[in-house]
Amino acid sequence: MFAVIKTGGKQYKVAANDLVRVEKLAGEAGDVITFENVLMVGADADVTLGAPLVDGALVAGEVVEQFRDKKVIVFKKKRRQGYRRKNGHRQELTLVRITEILTGGAKPSGKKAAAPKKAAKAEAKPAAEAKPAADAKPAKAEAKPAKAEKTEAAPAADIKDDIKLIGGVGPALEKKLNAMGITSLKQIAEWTADDIVKVDEELSFKGRIERDDWIGQAKDLLAGKGPRAKADQ
Repeated sequence: MFAVIKTGGKQYKVAANDLVRVEKLAGEAGDVITFENVLMVGADADVTLGAPLVDGALVAGEVVEQFRDKKVIVFKKKRRQGYRRKNGHRQELTLVRITEILTGGAKPSGKKAAAPKKAAKAEAKPAAEAKPAADAKPAKAEAKPAKAEKTEAAPAADIKDDIKLIGGVGPALEKKLNAMGITSLKQIAEWTADDIVKVDEELSFKGRIERDDWIGQAKDLLAGKGPRAKADQ
């Protein structure tokens, strides 16, 4: 059974045990909340459309977490007026687990959502750890992470600090950057907002550095993740 609900000016299609990110709702983790704006309810081929809401329909859920989304950067600039504004915004969201979809005026039972799969995994871990407790096997198990660390550290030794690895930077642009004293990915990864504006004006990039995320590319390359695909630039 599914339903289409409206909250925070947006519509969401939900079913029992679904995790939904919605605009911030009042409540703490574990609180039971209800969505009364139900636009549609359906089960297989049987679908009921609201006009605009479905009479007697209700969707109940449990607050899992209150959090904020990733930061969005807004940069405004007016040519030849010295106007530049850079702001960041992080939207506050609520993670909700859907527990019940009710029709016919039924009221929510107030039961909290269960996560049987996670609980089963959590119970299985102590049992697995208890078996080798009497033997000498734990020592071998502890040695494995050390090997994993070595394999992870190996690619870092082969990292090339070449600014031409950044998408769109060729030999001609490399010469211009070198003339400004910019010769390594490490320098670009440590740029501040003022550095970005300075280089942007010097080379007439018109915001290209932020659009192509040079700083993010430089950090990825230094971390050994490799150049980004053209589609991401």
